[in-house]
Amino acid sequence: MTDQSEIDMIMNDLGKRAKAAAAKLAFASAEGKQAALIAAADAVWNNREKIIAANMLDLDYGRNKGLSGSMMDRLMLDESRIQGIVDGLRAVAEQADPVGEVMEDWDRPSGLHIKRVRTPLGVIGVIYESRPNVTADAGALCLKSGNAVILRGGSESFNSSGAIHACLVEGLTSAGLPADAIQLIPTRDRAAVQKLLTMTDYVDVIVPRGGKGLVGLVQREARVPVFAHLEGIVHIYIDKSADPDKALFVVLNAKTRRTGICGAAECLLIHEEIVNTIGQGVIRALMAAGVEVRADHKLAEIEGTVPATDADWGKEFLDMIIAAKTVSGIDDAIAHIRQFGSNHTDCIIAEDHAAADRFFERLDSAILMRNASTQFADGGEFGMGAEIGIATGKMHARGPVGARQLTSFKYLVEGDGTVRS
Repeated sequence: MTDQSEIDMIMNDLGKRAKAAAAKLAFASAEGKQAALIAAADAVWNNREKIIAANMLDLDYGRNKGLSGSMMDRLMLDESRIQGIVDGLRAVAEQADPVGEVMEDWDRPSGLHIKRVRTPLGVIGVIYESRPNVTADAGALCLKSGNAVILRGGSESFNSSGAIHACLVEGLTSAGLPADAIQLIPTRDRAAVQKLLTMTDYVDVIVPRGGKGLVGLVQREARVPVFAHLEGIVHIYIDKSADPDKALFVVLNAKTRRTGICGAAECLLIHEEIVNTIGQGVIRALMAAGVEVRADHKLAEIEGTVPATDADWGKEFLDMIIAAKTVSGIDDAIAHIRQFGSNHTDCIIAEDHAAADRFFERLDSAILMRNASTQFADGGEFGMGAEIGIATGKMHARGPVGARQLTSFKYLVEGDGTVRS
């Protein structure tokens, strides 16, 4: 445990350096930022053995801490996942630079010409749990959008995040950009997080990426504005008009591809008219794939299911577990999602266009899908490159938060000796 005065000193120093770096990044060239990201990608790949060695230390730490299998999967890095980090950095590098983009312009009868242009937010604090790839994603997106960033990864990913961060700094310095543009809090001490949340003199916005506990803590204690990235209580509703093959493939992928990500399906709602046909087939397929199905009283008649309890509705399992419930129709499904969902991502499987339109119209999740796996709830899959997370709030950013969502705007007003009468 670090002394509080030492934590304050460390964090204030990070804040001062970040603010100074942000002032320079605000007018950094698009070419310079692109070069930094490409160099960082090269550094990650060239240092992959060091990153994997650091990750092994984190995996040992996680095992000793008793992390679940899905959390260990989130934490683990291998060469293919490092290739994914490299690809993500390169994808962000190749995106159009959002800073200075003219969002709108118009002329006024007074003779003024007005432009609204994108501008960086300033300094962003990103707090995330044990997915070390977020270190690269968040660093890259903040750099692309002209923001300095202070990163705080989960304690379990401390070594992996540090190794990846070193590669990002290598990219910055090779491109002549300030190394302080991407900083990593150098301690596991939670007091550093609490300090970051109150640094209104230096930090412009906090982005928490993690479970309900982390986001709740940030929302309760932050004095800095917050982009909320709440848990993914993801529902899939199988309508009576669903195609059996689509239902099977989509649900299996949505639940089992990676159970530990926020886009993984957590609750299956089945129209009562297809419980004994499509519903049974999907549930049996899930169980055959190793998923524990916690079923309501109607579905519990299927051999191998486990009776659901009230606590299973509205729960983010992040594991090979799914809740399953029979509904009387689309309005019953919508009512259930409204009550137990988290406004993250929800899906309907239906061939009936009217049913899909009603689902899209009457739910207000950040992402709504039809006949597609909820595992696509990801900025990269939306063509936005990497993303810091899925914002579930309604102010400023919503859905996948990429580089453009990490900007604000300002008005540029030009006249020609114009005065107001």
